[in-house]
Amino acid sequence: MTDPELSDLRARAVNGDRDAVDQLIELAGERGDMEELRRLADAGSSDAMDELVQLAGERGDTTELRRLADAGHRDAADVLAEFADEVDDVRE
Repeated sequence: MTDPELSDLRARAVNGDRDAVDQLIELAGERGDMEELRRLADAGSSDAMDELVQLAGERGDTTELRRLADAGHRDAADVLAEFADEVDDVRE
């Protein structure tokens, strides 16, 4: 996707085009673009938030997961708890 196409998609998303938001989430997930996912999640997209948690979990990004959990996202807290359990298992 070219930069102008991406800019157009972002503009459509800002104007409430749900298909554009979905496309941006998919593209950001494929690219591993945490910043784009954060922006979409901050704009109210629960799908972007879910993708952000999934990507942070895959990367083992406990800082991002902790930020999301502290903001009240239960799935992020669950993933953090799983990481803590894994660390405890390794120690035993």
